[in-house]
Amino acid sequence: MKKFIALALCAIMTLTMFTGCGAKGKTLDEVKEAGKLVIATSPDFPPFETIEGGEVVGIEVDIMNLICKELGVELEIVQMDFDTVLVGIQSAKYDCGMSGITANEDRKKNMLFTVPYYEAAQVIVVKEGSDIKGKADLEGKSVSVQTGTTADEGCKEAGYNVQAFAANADAKAALTTGKVDAWVVDNLTAIQMVEEGDGLVILEEKMTTEPYAFAFAFGSEDLVAEIDKILTKLIEDGTIEEIFANYDETYFKP
Repeated sequence: MKKFIALALCAIMTLTMFTGCGAKGKTLDEVKEAGKLVIATSPDFPPFETIEGGEVVGIEVDIMNLICKELGVELEIVQMDFDTVLVGIQSAKYDCGMSGITANEDRKKNMLFTVPYYEAAQVIVVKEGSDIKGKADLEGKSVSVQTGTTADEGCKEAGYNVQAFAANADAKAALTTGKVDAWVVDNLTAIQMVEEGDGLVILEEKMTTEPYAFAFAFGSEDLVAEIDKILTKLIEDGTIEEIFANYDETYFKP
């Protein structure tokens, strides 16, 4: 009997392990039944996500509020570091990820994406008077980035001396304090954070251009399809452009 119990427990543990590994995202019906869409985000990415008065606000929050209204569900936001957002979506711990996430081919192997809603660009930020004038000058230099971002991936692939930080504020501070020679970050975030002062400038040459989209776990195909319809309408009728304008930002349609 003890052997039988031990074998049964082992089987249950094995089944649980494989169930966890095969975690799937919620379907459209499951989200509607729950009455909410649980979204993981790293709110240190203005103007897309930031914290004001203790609440997460920003362009993507405004877009997702409209999507949730169309779905007839509430928006629930969970805050975390950017790299944890991607892990949480891949494991289906959260319904959706939004943090200025680039829908590139590598990420598409591990999660689903909506249609892109914005064409972003990675830019180089340096101190005024820096001898770095473009990408070619980054060779042999130290560069700060946010952990898990495409800036992180791209700079490492290029062979730069990369220092990665959980928050963009820390990546910026590494530059202002002289710990690194340059900071690579998304264009709109760079504009907002450089406007804070500290003697930083954004170089004209862009590192990359890339589409932003919302991320979901595999298994949420019908949910993503429904959100794609809503998102496409918001793009085509000019609503998303108006949201960007509300933040005094230029909208680059994908």
